[in-house]
Amino acid sequence: MSGEDGGGSGGPPRGRRASFAERKERRAAVDDPAVVLEAAARFLEPRARSVTEVRRRLAGAGYQSALVEGAITRMLELGMLDDEAFARAWVESRDRARPRGERAIRQELGLKGVDRPTIDLVLGERREAAAGMPSEDGEMAITPDQAAAERLLARNARSLARVADPRQRRQRAYALLARNGFDPEVCRTVAVLVDTEAIDGALLEGDD
Repeated sequence: MSGEDGGGSGGPPRGRRASFAERKERRAAVDDPAVVLEAAARFLEPRARSVTEVRRRLAGAGYQSALVEGAITRMLELGMLDDEAFARAWVESRDRARPRGERAIRQELGLKGVDRPTIDLVLGERREAAAGMPSEDGEMAITPDQAAAERLLARNARSLARVADPRQRRQRAYALLARNGFDPEVCRTVAVLVDTEAIDGALLEGDD
């Protein structure tokens, strides 16, 4: 069979949509590498993916393992798959749109199948990029996590500003940071800043 859907007597009765099991069975009979490569390309359309994500998707869909590996090899050759570029883009996206701690980012990338050396590389680049970056209180940010934590507080400025009691406000900030994967030291250091003049200004101008 050269196509994903096949046809003939192996298909479902006319008028009935094929079940997932039936579609998977037909995909297992596919012997055309181009069909599997096309399926992999469609999976990449919404966003970049790791090699492991693509492998899991194609294997879970039922395609033969040899064709799955062949498609992955071809996509690596074409530059359509690149775990280092994927991990770097993931870190940049997190820091830009949804600041999270290194611990959380490391876990996310691990779950997506990125190997530890690649994760270490991109997080090392993150630390280097943050060197010399000023923090909200005008001091130098010690770690990229501190800079990211301050951005997260600024993004949640309005909700924090509604907490009138300073102690509860710090507790709320600490909890927010902890939920987003920042280690206890960063949580303590940055949560204290919600009572400083610099953070107060950010809180008054924050978006959410």
